Amino acid sequence: MNKIIDVKQEATPFVKWAGGKRQLLSQIEKRLPPKFNTYIEPFVGGGAVFFYLQPKKAIINDLNEALINVYVQIRDHVEELIGAIILLDEKINQDKQEFYYKARELYNTKLLTHTYDIETAALFIFLNKHCFNGLYRLNRKGLFNVPYNRSVRPSYVKENLFCVSSQLQAVKITCGDFEGICQKAKSGDFLFLDSPYAPIKEDSFEAYTKEGFAEEEHRRLERVFRGLTDKGCYCMLTNHDTPLIRELYGQFNYEVVPVKRMINSKADKRTGFEVIVRNYE
Repeated sequence: MNKIIDVKQEATPFVKWAGGKRQLLSQIEKRLPPKFNTYIEPFVGGGAVFFYLQPKKAIINDLNEALINVYVQIRDHVEELIGAIILLDEKINQDKQEFYYKARELYNTKLLTHTYDIETAALFIFLNKHCFNGLYRLNRKGLFNVPYNRSVRPSYVKENLFCVSSQLQAVKITCGDFEGICQKAKSGDFLFLDSPYAPIKEDSFEAYTKEGFAEEEHRRLERVFRGLTDKGCYCMLTNHDTPLIRELYGQFNYEVVPVKRMINSKADKRTGFEVIVRNYE
């Protein structure tokens, strides 16, 4: 069975992502199963846990087509992608706000036409770096609508993108609903489940794709979690500590841990609590 490699490479997340788990990495690491076969992450997002653990055999997945396109382009065409980002960075230095909104409009056109290529990936990384607070948000029409953050700093770190590309070479990258990828798991595999958050309040904004993740989706995920448990998979799940999440997972190994939320624009709302749920000791 595979264990996490001892020597970690330099690969780190290439985008800032709402709900990212950088703040919880030490808490997650101490709660990992001692060994496992394949690492599976159905809601990969920015990939903080994946890049930190550097598993030898992995499957990563997300429902966000634009995000998964970036992973694929970094894996398969990293040099061409870097060249495309360089062109964008040169233009933002010249025209700043005007160019940002032109780039955002072009990106939205690509989303509407389902065009997922190197340029779309470059725009994704560029907009993530130059949008307000690094928040990836789509409106009800499925369009990216976050305003400019007035920055002209570089959108990427060349060495990191090459390290990310190297780490992804042996990784299976898929795009789709979480249940489909979970069905592929086998006994002895380890699944890290970091779904969209259950809202703390009814008016909380927790949807970072136009599809959202309603209460029924959380209940469906809990059914999948139990099915994976019966199959003999190791499962770890993270979320807000809410009545719904306690109802769904309270019978498992349920631990509450403090966390900082650096993506929140209000400093007094950057602290909170999350849960780490495991189906093993």
